[in-house]
Amino acid sequence: MEYNTARKPLIIPEYGRHIQEMVDYCVSLEDEKERNEFAQIIIDVMGELNPHLRDVPDFQHKLWDQLFIMSEFKLDVNSPYPKPTQEQVYSKPNKIPYPGSEYKYKYYGKNIRKMIEVALTWEGDKQEGLIMVIANHMKKCYLIWNKDTVEDSTIFEHLFELSDGRIDLRNSGETLLSGDRLQATSNSNSSNKNRKKNNQNNRKQKHK
Repeated sequence: MEYNTARKPLIIPEYGRHIQEMVDYCVSLEDEKERNEFAQIIIDVMGELNPHLRDVPDFQHKLWDQLFIMSEFKLDVNSPYPKPTQEQVYSKPNKIPYPGSEYKYKYYGKNIRKMIEVALTWEGDKQEGLIMVIANHMKKCYLIWNKDTVEDSTIFEHLFELSDGRIDLRNSGETLLSGDRLQATSNSNSSNKNRKKNNQNNRKQKHK
């Protein structure tokens, strides 16, 4: 008795050993016409395993690619599609670069970066005021995301990093709003928005 462990490993196991043996036999055929005819038979049988997809053009392409893969790219037949190469099929995907500082502090959002760029174009008291607004907003975002306390020095360090060293409050002696005040401001803004929305809904109801 022959055990599977002693047999040649299946290249695409879902097609089973019989299909693999048909492919191996096709590769061994010396007559070109016979080899091409038998390859088409194999494609038809593979398509029968997925009858609802066998007439879809992209699926046919996939079947031919799988046929060449199961032959270990040794099969020499006329295919209606470009023959894949071993390098194409088994090539390693390109490395995805690890996110840098641009995505390091996601909880600040993209608008903070835009505000930083704007602040760098301003000068004098106007610039200083906007920078403090940015820093306080960063602190609020940090607290919302992390649900914890944060030192002003941490926010200043992050601001320094996000601005590529162009905004440095690390030794400025500046103090940001407390977490309670930032939370109160956030709640107040939310209440104002809800009040405005309710007023608009009430006006619509009156006009009906």
